[in-house]
Amino acid sequence: MFNFLKQKKEGKALVACADGVLIELEKVNDPVFSEKIMGDGFAIKTKGSVFYSPADGVISMLFPSNHAYALTLEDGMELLVHIGINTVEEEGKGFKCNLSAGDKVKSGDEILSIDRPYLEGKGYDLTTMIIFTNKEAYEDFSCEFGREVKGGKDISAYYKA
Repeated sequence: MFNFLKQKKEGKALVACADGVLIELEKVNDPVFSEKIMGDGFAIKTKGSVFYSPADGVISMLFPSNHAYALTLEDGMELLVHIGINTVEEEGKGFKCNLSAGDKVKSGDEILSIDRPYLEGKGYDLTTMIIFTNKEAYEDFSCEFGREVKGGKDISAYYKA
């Protein structure tokens, strides 16, 4: 916890992209993420249906299925927000997004929403991964795992550029 508070003063804050509980990436039930093949980061065991921008930036990519989006932050940090495990298989069903690649967003802005009952009814794990995709853009990040967060409002992590 001391390191988390120390980073708070030195690092840049990321707002929670969804309501839920912060968990270690290693605990995600998908080896692509848990083995950090796509990069380091953290995850949120989500509870809500709305997903937000974790910081000011631009939507650099929005997958056609709306199950994931990438952001380029004002300082050049690149983040991937991937909603759920294998949700790409729905080809967009259960996801609604009113934004497009190239749109500017502010920290806490709504990016998209999901039909949680539909997706859970299909058996999907809606754990959401937040991945730092450009490793060279930051030195370290900190996250207080096990803490419950409110999407669009609470800080989920800090990173040091």
